[in-house]
Amino acid sequence: MMIRDFFLGFIKIHILHHASKEPIYGAFLIEELAHHGYEISPGTIYPTLHSMEKSGYLHKEERLVHGKIRKYYVITDQGRVALKEAREKMKELVREVL
Repeated sequence: MMIRDFFLGFIKIHILHHASKEPIYGAFLIEELAHHGYEISPGTIYPTLHSMEKSGYLHKEERLVHGKIRKYYVITDQGRVALKEAREKMKELVREVL
């Protein structure tokens, strides 16, 4: 369970990173994270996105894509601050642990 919690933290940082570059959506993140060895189900990614939105780190925008509504997420100012802090902590941790 502890390893799952660590990976979920890494995934949240990864989400913020991509949301800082461009609007993102769940299916994109599932594919992107798979490239990094994470097998994330829709049952994990969508609640994570909703939680991050509710916490103020992401903002949701709905767009019509091929006749369907797709929910895109973009980073907020609060998310940018959190990402900056996470990057600093990660650098410190990597230097110490590795």
